[in-house]
Amino acid sequence: MRAMHAADLAAILLIATALGETVGAEPIRLENPRTERWQIGMSVTATGACSGIVATLPVPLDWPEQQVKIVGQEVDRQVRSVSYRTLRPGGARQMVIAIPRLATGETASALVTFEITKHDILGPENTAEWSVPTRIHADLRPYLGVSPSIETAHPEITRLAGEIGRDATSGWDKVKAIHDWVRANIRYEFDVDLKGALTALRAGHGDCEELTSLFIALCRVNGIPARSVWVPGHCYPEFYLQTQDGRGGWFPCQAVGSASSGSSSASGRATSASSRSPGTTAGVRISSFRSSAQARLSSAAKRICQSGQVCCSSSAYRRCSSRPGRR
Repeated sequence: MRAMHAADLAAILLIATALGETVGAEPIRLENPRTERWQIGMSVTATGACSGIVATLPVPLDWPEQQVKIVGQEVDRQVRSVSYRTLRPGGARQMVIAIPRLATGETASALVTFEITKHDILGPENTAEWSVPTRIHADLRPYLGVSPSIETAHPEITRLAGEIGRDATSGWDKVKAIHDWVRANIRYEFDVDLKGALTALRAGHGDCEELTSLFIALCRVNGIPARSVWVPGHCYPEFYLQTQDGRGGWFPCQAVGSASSGSSSASGRATSASSRSPGTTAGVRISSFRSSAQARLSSAAKRICQSGQVCCSSSAYRRCSSRPGRR
C-alpha cells in the first residue's frame, strides 16, 4: 500500500464505494471470532474564519465476517452533530461531522470508538463445484466492466485473459490460474502513484493496488465478477463464483503474499503488504468496491472558507487496547 503522511493523529485510510453481499449468495463459513476496538475521528483546524463546515470520513460497516457497533465518542463543544449515512444502498458508510463555525486558529474534534468483531473466512470444502456465473444478477454487473485503472477492454489484457487457464476444468481452477499468473509474473514493488492494471502488466511490477487491479481485470474478461476490498494499510481482491444450482459467493485472495486463495484471516493490522501472512486480510474491513482509482483520499481534506482561506482536517484511525473499556 502507498505510504501516506499522517497529519496530526494516525494513519490515513484509503476507501471507496461499497456494495453489500449479493442476493442469494452462499453463506460463507466463518471461524475464530475476535473483538477489537478502533477509534475513528477527525480534527478540523481553521486557518481563517469558517462557517458551515461538514466533514466526512469512511467508517467500518457490517459484513458477513465483521460486526460493528459504536461504544463511545468524544466530541468538542464546537461540533454540532456526528451522524452516519450510507452513500447508496449497499454502499460505503460515512461519518458526517457538522461544525457550525470556527474562529481563526480554532480546532474542533470528534472521536468515535467502534467495537468490531471479526472472523476468519474459510474456503469452500469442494472447490470443483464452483463455476463461472452463467446468468449475471444486476448487482454483479458493476464488477464485470471497465473501471478506472482496471482496463478490462484493452487488447493486451483481453488477449492475456484468453491465454491463462485454458485447460481449467472449473471456475475455481480458472481463478487459481489467473491468481498464480499474476503472482508469478508481476513483482511486488512499492510505488507512490496508482498506475493501474495495464501499467503493471507492461512494467512487470506494481504495488498491491496494481496487482489487485490486474487480477480483477483478468477475472472480469473471463466473466468472473471481481472487486477490491480495502482494510487499513492494504487492499486485496475478491472473486465471485456459483455452484451448478445457482448458489453464489464471494471469496477473498491475496495478489501479494502466498499462493493461498479463497480464505482469509482477519489477523490484525499489517504495516507492509510484502510482510503479510498467506491469504490473510489484515485489519478491519471498511468496504469493497469496483474500482481501484476511486480509492483516492488525501491525508488532509481541504475546505475553502468564507474568508477564502483553507481549513485543513486530519482523520485518524487508531486501534484501541484489546481490553474492553481501555484505550
